[in-house]
Amino acid sequence: MLLNSGVAIGATAIQGLHAQAKPPTYVVVAIRKVNDAATYKTGVIDKAGPVIAAAGGRFVVRTDKITSFDGTPPQRFVLLAFDSPEKAQAWHDSAAEKDIDAVRVKTTDSLSFMVEGMSN
Repeated sequence: MLLNSGVAIGATAIQGLHAQAKPPTYVVVAIRKVNDAATYKTGVIDKAGPVIAAAGGRFVVRTDKITSFDGTPPQRFVLLAFDSPEKAQAWHDSAAEKDIDAVRVKTTDSLSFMVEGMSN
């Protein structure tokens, strides 16, 4: 009887922890066109990884290998994952990322935005 009670309490605690977990947050960057490839490479591609990692983010997708099912696909696509919207916002607001974003905006036709993922 004591063992069954322990199992039930443990199961309830695990369910509670899963219910409290926040869904991941993703940052989407769609590069429709690169206008200055050399500056984009040195000012964005070469610098972004360490800045994202330092903020607790990680690359999920970073590619120019895109197949369109309909419509015009972007030239490049980046998907970043963060543990929370707060971490994603802090990364976006950092001085280092603002510098990278300024280069991206000058050298590309692109857009970026944050979306909330789904809980598992």
